[in-house]
Amino acid sequence: MSKPIKSQWNFGELFSPEEVRKVLSVSELTETVRALLEKQIGSVWVSGEITNLRSQSSGHIYFTLKDASAQLNCVLFSREKIPQRDLLADGQKVLLQGDVTVYEARGQYQLIVRAVELQGVGALQVAFEKLKQKLAAEGLFAAERKRPLPKFPQRIGLVTSPTGAAIRDVLHVVRRRNPGLEIILAPCRVQGEGAAKEIAEAIRLLNEFSVAAVCDRRSSNESEARRSQTAATNQLDLILVTRGGGSLEDLWAFNEEAVARAIFESAVPVVSAVGHEIDFTIADFVADVRAATPSAAAEIITEGVFASREFVGEAPSLLRRAARRGLESASESFSQLGGRLARLHPRRRLDESFQRLDDLQSGLLRGLKSAARSRGLVLQNLAGRFLRAKPSQALKSRHEALRQLERRLNSLGPEQVLSRGYSITTDAATGKVLRDATKVKMGQKLKTRLKKGEVLSRAEPMD
Repeated sequence: MSKPIKSQWNFGELFSPEEVRKVLSVSELTETVRALLEKQIGSVWVSGEITNLRSQSSGHIYFTLKDASAQLNCVLFSREKIPQRDLLADGQKVLLQGDVTVYEARGQYQLIVRAVELQGVGALQVAFEKLKQKLAAEGLFAAERKRPLPKFPQRIGLVTSPTGAAIRDVLHVVRRRNPGLEIILAPCRVQGEGAAKEIAEAIRLLNEFSVAAVCDRRSSNESEARRSQTAATNQLDLILVTRGGGSLEDLWAFNEEAVARAIFESAVPVVSAVGHEIDFTIADFVADVRAATPSAAAEIITEGVFASREFVGEAPSLLRRAARRGLESASESFSQLGGRLARLHPRRRLDESFQRLDDLQSGLLRGLKSAARSRGLVLQNLAGRFLRAKPSQALKSRHEALRQLERRLNSLGPEQVLSRGYSITTDAATGKVLRDATKVKMGQKLKTRLKKGEVLSRAEPMD
């Protein structure tokens, strides 16, 4: 077998396979990094503080999640149905769940958010916000359906625990401010499993009690006049639903939908006073009046009678409480306002296209401003070069300037003054212009120049 003939230029392999470089494009490297991140990390939970939050007209939300030493770019697309998206704001601490990936257009890694939890607030707070939005959309919180309380109530229904601190606070305030007020107690549990059902049933029971009294009072049978008069005394002017303070779990019965709908369906005005001043429940939003505490509710109910005696002394505190309630109501109404989710799209590439479009929009604006400045400099340079290349243009400009100066000089010359009816008088011998009549001598020869011609004269004394 003959050996292969080697050329004098065939030197064999100059470099070993290990020394051969593998060159990647930027896109290839970015795609590799993205694949590694999505495979090795994927979906994660991460906590931090929101900063640089901005909402686009497309409905997407971009922000940075940071802690003491690092930061992470995040994007929440409009297709994600997240109730808490309206609560996001700079400085808000959150717990996010999402997919770690790379936004290839910028070559930066980011978190595509799938779920949001306000940090320190668990599933109960999420359920609270969902029910709140649902009932608000149905109109249960509408301000126009809220009824005013009677100024001088005679009889009220009380829904609370018979052994709690709330009933003691209410009775103490009522005895001090309006001891003649009658209270009909509908006892129920205000905490724990089944409490919400008992609260709702107590509200309905008091309504049935009051409505039955109204029906008996309207009886047309004259022989039942005494019974109608007795029934009239059972009519309720309002219902107070209350309990003392506690944790979110303790107050949760007043955040149940059954209680909210029982308050909404009540024919009798309802006052809600649950927890402390900082506590807000669904019952507070549905009720006709929300009081900060049980004691505050009792003060509101007895305000008419009490104010009729001590109106002057209590007027400042009444105004402060009324202003605080108005601000709370306005603040809550404002917080209920927000946009709705934009239309959905399942493709991930379309989401990235939206993000790229937002970047291109910002870049286009910057490019237009830069191009406008560059064109202005180019035009200035061309004008200067043009003038230097064609001296006739500069000469023409100088001639025009000279003509303007000539016109100004003519307008200020003596001929123009003479043409308006003025004259110039000089000494006939010396030609010196005379400006002071006291310096003219008797018999001195004068020459007066007019617009047309000159006049000779002699100075004489004035009579």
